[in-house]
Amino acid sequence: MIKNILVPTDFSEQAQSALNVAAQIARKNNAKIYLLHILELPLHLTDLMASSNPAPAPEAIFFMKHAHNKFEEMLAEENLKGLEIEETVSFEGVMEGIIESSEKNNADIIIMGSHGSSGFEELFIGSNAEKIVRTSKVPVLVVKEDCDIYGIENFVYATNFDDEDKPSLKSANDFAKLIGAKQHLVWVNTANGFKTTHDIHEKMDKFLEGMDIENHTLNVYNDISVEKGIFNFAESIQAGLIGISTHGRRGLSHFINGSLSEDVVNHAKRPVLTFKI
Repeated sequence: MIKNILVPTDFSEQAQSALNVAAQIARKNNAKIYLLHILELPLHLTDLMASSNPAPAPEAIFFMKHAHNKFEEMLAEENLKGLEIEETVSFEGVMEGIIESSEKNNADIIIMGSHGSSGFEELFIGSNAEKIVRTSKVPVLVVKEDCDIYGIENFVYATNFDDEDKPSLKSANDFAKLIGAKQHLVWVNTANGFKTTHDIHEKMDKFLEGMDIENHTLNVYNDISVEKGIFNFAESIQAGLIGISTHGRRGLSHFINGSLSEDVVNHAKRPVLTFKI
């Protein structure tokens, strides 16, 4: 059951799309939305706001008023009428502010917009969504455009059917039931990690023993990479949502090994729901 939804916003079109998706879920579940804006002030103003100084600098007041006006613009949308929405401004870094707000408000899910990134931008900067996916302990739903979340019929969940993925699959199954979608579990078979269809199905059956996973299909899809396989399989069944788990690697390990879930979040056109292992 989803009762608390955190929606980080930079007031972009993608952030509005994330809020619209959150509104759909909140209305169906009588949930509360925490709308968070990270106010990235110049360093001297950040220090001043964090101090006990009772009189914020005029520049800080200007930025606060600007954020308040933007909140009002977002919340004027008709689809938000009657929902419980709490506005919050944080002066921390983006990742720190979102994770702290998620924990403080007992968020069941983070829903955020993303522009995605590629090439050198992806290598040297990465997207905020990617950083949150890597860090968050609760599921993160990343959207890039407006989406009718309850109109999604097919939900792809990519997994290697290892036991450590069972809690994530259970959470994915709960979300599939929440939105009324059919779940399609897929193993992407590649040349580097090739397994026979017999071995894969044997592993699938063993993995699902004792698990109450309803309304699902089991699939093996061959492709040149796991990421391409996920996207191509999702396209082949016209899936409206992709789900994947993440180990949340950081630092040098992340740089060397990369992260499939973060690549999927960055490159997917469809909404992506991630779960922390």
